[in-house]
Amino acid sequence: MSVKQISVFLENKPGSLRAMTGVLADNDIDMRAFSLAETSDFGIARIIVDDVFKTTTVLRDAGFVHSVSPVLAVTLSDTPGGLNQVLAVLGDAQVNVEYMYAFLGGKANSAYMIFKVTDEKAAAIALGNSKIRLVDQEELSEL
Repeated sequence: MSVKQISVFLENKPGSLRAMTGVLADNDIDMRAFSLAETSDFGIARIIVDDVFKTTTVLRDAGFVHSVSPVLAVTLSDTPGGLNQVLAVLGDAQVNVEYMYAFLGGKANSAYMIFKVTDEKAAAIALGNSKIRLVDQEELSEL
């Protein structure tokens, strides 16, 4: 049960990020989660949105280089140790986390985590067996 993440490649210069978010705003695209990583020359904005097809279309039309990749989304209790529990399950399953980011929303006392892992299938099975709830694209779109 994966979620589609859009990675947008941006020049690391003033105004690049604003230009990208401006395109999204002008087209009524709602970001559900956002992460930004950078190097000295470029940045990668990773976003989860309410409408993947529309977003990729407007980004392409505006000249932004981007890609779509599967990630896992889970919901967990917004309490101390919640993330550690998920990481323990993934570690026990020998699944490496490449990167992750979090956001709050939806139900009170809930947090959402986005994970890019080396073995999505093994991660999904291990998380499901541990009663950690995976979240699908539709649920994230409705937050």
